[in-house]
Amino acid sequence: MRVLVLTGAGVSAESGIPTFRGKDGYWRNLDPTKLATPEAFARDPQLVWDWYRERREHIRNARPNAAHEAVARLAQGMGEFLLVTQNVDDLHARAGITAEKMVQIHGDIFVTRCSRCEFSYVGRGGSPEPSGACAVQATKGRLRSIAPTAEKDANLPKCPECAALMRPGVVWFGEQLSRNELERVENFLDAGACDVVIVAGTTATFGYIIDWALRGSRDGAELVEVNPEQTSLSRFATRLVREPAAIALPRIVDQLIASPSKL
Repeated sequence: MRVLVLTGAGVSAESGIPTFRGKDGYWRNLDPTKLATPEAFARDPQLVWDWYRERREHIRNARPNAAHEAVARLAQGMGEFLLVTQNVDDLHARAGITAEKMVQIHGDIFVTRCSRCEFSYVGRGGSPEPSGACAVQATKGRLRSIAPTAEKDANLPKCPECAALMRPGVVWFGEQLSRNELERVENFLDAGACDVVIVAGTTATFGYIIDWALRGSRDGAELVEVNPEQTSLSRFATRLVREPAAIALPRIVDQLIASPSKL
């Protein structure tokens, strides 16, 4: 079978990761949608870094939930599978999804990259600015170790290549999506229609999420939306599951693996 899964913030919210929308997502009474922008970083990089460091720590302390685990089981049981997640955390990866089967379309919060050049690195053990261990840097096809720095001491990390400020490796509001990650999604969709498309935990605010869901489910494939509330995608879905992802996805995946025709 060919399966496409699209996940959003609602999936990680069930692991205690706040969403951007709603008062629970506010930090120090600040709207996160106003912090996750290039303009906010240019205006007050220290404030933005403080927020992302707290977010990173929160994610490190979180655990994958039943929805993450269900998607990982589905990935292992299907012949052709791609997960496209809008979540920048590492919970899908920790649940067992390999990098080859996952696209983090909005980036990875545990990547630190230069705001000017192509230099970037990700820390080992989930720590982007690790203490007591070297981080691994990859740019232009090269790998090398860089000296460890305690996150609390690296208030405003600077690029060792060009001395510009380093920033979190996520896609901020107003920025373009990664061309490489877009190509991975497009290549999967161009290779043929899916048998099943599952969209879970996303309000489908971004048009490209709806576009990918519809392209994946062309030729009459099942389009399953898992969300307690109605979204922009709901009117296109062939099956609506009005439950949280951690409750609904394990059951849906069990059904799909056991008897795909009865989904």
